[in-house]
Amino acid sequence: MTDTLRPVETGLPEATDSPQKLKRSIGVVGGTLLTLSCVTPASTLFVIVPDLFSSLGTATALCLAIGALLCIPVAFCYSELGTLVPSAGGEYAIVSTLAGRLAGWLAFVMSLLVVMIVPPVIAMGTADYLAPVVHLDPSWTGAGVMIAATLAGLLDLRANAWITGIFLVLEVVAAGVVALLGFAHAHRGVGALTSFQIAGEHAHVNPVTAMMVLSGLAIALFATQGFSTAVYLSEELEDPRRNVARTVLATLAISSVVILVPVTAITLGAGDLKSLTAGNISSMVIAWSNSAVGTFVSLCVALAIINAGIVMVIQNSRVLFASARDKAWPSPVNNALAKLGRFGSPWVATLVVGVPGAFLCFVNLDTLYGVTGVAVTALYLLVAVAALLARRGGHGTRKAWRMPLWPAMPVLLIAILVYILVEQEVSYLIWTGGITVVATLYWAFYLRPRQETRWLVSIPEDAQEA
Repeated sequence: MTDTLRPVETGLPEATDSPQKLKRSIGVVGGTLLTLSCVTPASTLFVIVPDLFSSLGTATALCLAIGALLCIPVAFCYSELGTLVPSAGGEYAIVSTLAGRLAGWLAFVMSLLVVMIVPPVIAMGTADYLAPVVHLDPSWTGAGVMIAATLAGLLDLRANAWITGIFLVLEVVAAGVVALLGFAHAHRGVGALTSFQIAGEHAHVNPVTAMMVLSGLAIALFATQGFSTAVYLSEELEDPRRNVARTVLATLAISSVVILVPVTAITLGAGDLKSLTAGNISSMVIAWSNSAVGTFVSLCVALAIINAGIVMVIQNSRVLFASARDKAWPSPVNNALAKLGRFGSPWVATLVVGVPGAFLCFVNLDTLYGVTGVAVTALYLLVAVAALLARRGGHGTRKAWRMPLWPAMPVLLIAILVYILVEQEVSYLIWTGGITVVATLYWAFYLRPRQETRWLVSIPEDAQEA
């Protein structure tokens, strides 16, 4: 709805004495480094891919390749919508602008679930990869990572681009080492990549079927997503009309290569099907080389997880900052979350994301993590619907990057996401549905009656002038 397209200056008279704007300080390179760090291809390789090896065996690389291809329509949707509505609010600003204020509010709630739960869950995995050097408690280690990520998130975004860039180089080097070692010890033919071989009582070889691929597709899609971070950074990207799309597409291409090449090498170089199915990549690296190289790779993965924590805190703080600027909360909360620190970062919103995340490291998050899976799928569905509506009326004439094959791309995406959603556990669907009901009640009894003064979704004034 076009009445939500408001300048930032008119959206926050009560929260600050002067307009609060994020600084446009990074280009395509910095934005790509930050976005790649959120994808964390090395973390994907060492944390998510082993689960696929255990269920798909030699078909894992093919499944990931299909997942990367299916992410193309997602990337196209984010590229077009991110240039049409370049806001730190990300998905909720996009959905509010194109599909209505209630739909945008629900998109915000879905993203808020991810904001609060996913970073500490990932941070707790750091201890496993520090084990070759020191044995630490996962909860305390995760809390430490969250605090460190929060402190880094208080810095200038350009500084964080350099910090995360250095860490990113290390994790790409680790992935490269695994790829070189795997190819150097390859003893399977390329044909193994299109067959289904898995260890069990009797190792067997079967052609890959559609159902086999679909069984691991949800994980494969999750493994290659993360490029949406570019949309959250769109208010801080120079020339967002061009650079958001470039950042999204460059991130998808690079992360797909960083993940797929080592997975192919591991599949061809694993000593036997039992080792491949076990998915212990560190053990395979040691078998191909020595313990020193294995330790190096493990430490690089630990740095990759820390890197992801920093970027997620940065991303998530921008979402909360934007919600305060758009008046989602009572006035005192809006005033606090919209404050910018000396480095130009939303420091209160950063603390609100990071500090509770440290405490969540001591909570059993299995159920909540399942809920976030449903929330992410629902969020992408809302984005795909927004993409179908992106060329109505005045939106169709605004300057923006436009995806090819519209509307086939968002329609394909909706079909894929509906399938993934119905495959989720019923208990996770019920939890997410309950949260959605509570959010809808907040909308009905607080936001909607105050529609002239609350939830005034805005885009930056300089973006509207484009």
